[in-house]
Amino acid sequence: MKLTNFTLKIEYGQDGKKHNVCLSGDDLAKPYCDGNITLSKQGDDNALKISLNATSAIELSLAELIFDRYFESEDAVYVNGFQSWTTSREYKRGEQQQGLSPICRLPIVRDFAGASGDYFFTQYGKDLYHSFTYTYVRNGERVELLGSLNERTGYSIFYADLRENVIAVVKDIEGIAVVGDYELFDIMQATGSYDEVFDAYFAAYPQKSTGRVEHLAGYTSWYNYYQDINEEIILRDLKGLKRAGDAANIFQIDDGFETKVGDWTLDEVKFPHGMASVVEKIHAQGLSAGLWLAPFAAQFGATIVKTHPEWLIRNSRGKAIISGLAWGGFYALDFELEEVKQYIRQLFKTVFDEWGFDMVKLDFLYAAAIYPRNNKSRGQLMCEAMDFLRECCGDKLILGCGVPLGPAFGVVDACRIGCDAETSFKDKFYVGRTNQEIISTRNAMNNAIFRRHLNGRIFANDPDVFFLRDGGVKPAKYSLGQKKLLAKINNMFGSVLFVSDDIGEYPEDMLELLKLSYKPFDGKVISAEYVEHDKIRVVYEQDGTHSLTFDAFTGECEEL
Repeated sequence: MKLTNFTLKIEYGQDGKKHNVCLSGDDLAKPYCDGNITLSKQGDDNALKISLNATSAIELSLAELIFDRYFESEDAVYVNGFQSWTTSREYKRGEQQQGLSPICRLPIVRDFAGASGDYFFTQYGKDLYHSFTYTYVRNGERVELLGSLNERTGYSIFYADLRENVIAVVKDIEGIAVVGDYELFDIMQATGSYDEVFDAYFAAYPQKSTGRVEHLAGYTSWYNYYQDINEEIILRDLKGLKRAGDAANIFQIDDGFETKVGDWTLDEVKFPHGMASVVEKIHAQGLSAGLWLAPFAAQFGATIVKTHPEWLIRNSRGKAIISGLAWGGFYALDFELEEVKQYIRQLFKTVFDEWGFDMVKLDFLYAAAIYPRNNKSRGQLMCEAMDFLRECCGDKLILGCGVPLGPAFGVVDACRIGCDAETSFKDKFYVGRTNQEIISTRNAMNNAIFRRHLNGRIFANDPDVFFLRDGGVKPAKYSLGQKKLLAKINNMFGSVLFVSDDIGEYPEDMLELLKLSYKPFDGKVISAEYVEHDKIRVVYEQDGTHSLTFDAFTGECEEL
């Protein structure tokens, strides 16, 4: 496939009139002008940039590039899901990329279940797969990658239509009004082995990895206590982490320290001696201190929702937009408002300057750009939101979560690349009946494997926690084999390795497994693919060549 051979479709409105433009690559050998807009291209067979200039204001409604691409029966198409939690994997002809389940399309349910995904502005269908920011087609060891080098003007959504044998690149330009210059597309193509094409892509990508996180191993409080944490629990588990010795380097306090999500005042009943005192004890143990935040979220019952309703993102009818299910439902703060920016800046000033934290895990970030507004697309808003967070955090470490990955490139130091792991290995009954961001250990392992190309190239991958405990407040319903499998997958494919267990309760064999799982993986993954439904085979080198085949549903595995 050559990037010079394309069809470009543009639709726009001006002065109440609709205009349609359809051009071939040859038609753009010279700049094209219809009297309202000028379109021009740069590039060659492996690079393509298309720019638009509008002499007066226009409203874009479609920007699409279409390439003919014959798909062979053995081709596997990679889908990079909308955000951190969204299912990301290879698909072959006949497999279905799932959207919202039928029950979640009901009027009230869809507002909650659909908020975290792309369900309202992308297409799903049989043998139709879509991927954000980049995609690839793999046949055996040969990989053909297509990737966007600019998400700042809107998300680039790559559609592979195996029925029509085309690849389309659609720019999410909903909400865009343009005057003057506007870059529609900047895409590249690379062909070679799996590692070669991703080396080429991230060498060309304008935002680079900060390179400040190579390996994090330690503790996060969420998956044993959820919001039910207090100073006693945190200090007890901090003491337990001593048993890991030098294998651990970070201790993170998760959700539950605050009175309400969105208010961010410390719950002084839970933490009577203040957060700075806790951080001082974390540092005294030779560990970095991390704190979870959701800076754009405000749960329904938060004081800020009542006192500053004008701070919430609202739709064209003036109604506050539901941004997700968590905490019984939450809204999002409009970071474009100066008052909101000042509020968030003060939050980070407290976290870093008064409390003394070294890292923040920033969650539910997609909510900042859930709705296009102010003549900006979702992608543009998300990139600007991430820039703002980096400004707030300065040189402190950021672990991103619940974030579209393209806008996070070059901003975060580490990033979650899958959904939350569940305290039971077996999926809960509602998985498969909701959305593609739902909590699932099976899906967490899937994403750890199929987003492995990001690890170390643009940030450190966080595959989420593994579980070794037997008891705990929230017992982990895992067999010993399932515990070992999840720990191995996280170790092989991730660079952020957390447990939420009270390590002080570990028997010696579990402590040794923890230390082993905390160590950086010293091998190399050669390949990974689905060989049957739910069955994945990984080939890797580590003191010889090995093959690990496991059932992601049951945890049964064999290693050769």
